[in-house]
Amino acid sequence: MDHVKFVEMKDGDKEDYDFLTEHEIEFTRGTADRLLKALVGLDEGLSGYKITRLGHSLQAATRAYRDGADIDWIVSTLLHDIGDIFAPYNHDEYAASILRPFVREQCTWVVEKHGDFQIIYYGEHVGADPNKRDMYKDHQYFDDCATFCARWDQNSFNPDYETLDIDFFAPMVREVFARTPYDPNVVQPGVQVALQNPTAAEHRAL
Repeated sequence: MDHVKFVEMKDGDKEDYDFLTEHEIEFTRGTADRLLKALVGLDEGLSGYKITRLGHSLQAATRAYRDGADIDWIVSTLLHDIGDIFAPYNHDEYAASILRPFVREQCTWVVEKHGDFQIIYYGEHVGADPNKRDMYKDHQYFDDCATFCARWDQNSFNPDYETLDIDFFAPMVREVFARTPYDPNVVQPGVQVALQNPTAAEHRAL
């Protein structure tokens, strides 16, 4: 069987859908590599900064790694701007949607809202409300997002920072996207893990 028998989904039978399920499962195994390829494509994105969008993503992830962050934080940070090319007006929501089945809820929320939090650094210069983040002031993950922006995002445009390359992070991306989607043991609603782990950071500095 090379393809389904139907031309309208309502006419499909179990054989058709078993065949499609098998193909879809096989296709999902390549998600991590497609994301890594898309990440490289960020070099074709918005210019004007001192480094490329790929360089920014790698630098942010490097800072997370050197802070001792866990794999969920690192991969989420690496991919936080992956929507820049295809979803420039809601790139944060785009990235969060990709990550949501595979990482901790805490990380997904931070990625989804980081655009609103970043405005504090430039809002006054573009006619936007610098305090837009205040709408989330009572949220459990507010401080996490503020820290994410301060330590890993807004400062990761430095061409002189020693940044790890994409090959360093690729195994982490593959590990995360090989997880069972929406596994409660991964998503862990309400669980908070510190962005910084001094013990891990010290070990990684060796």
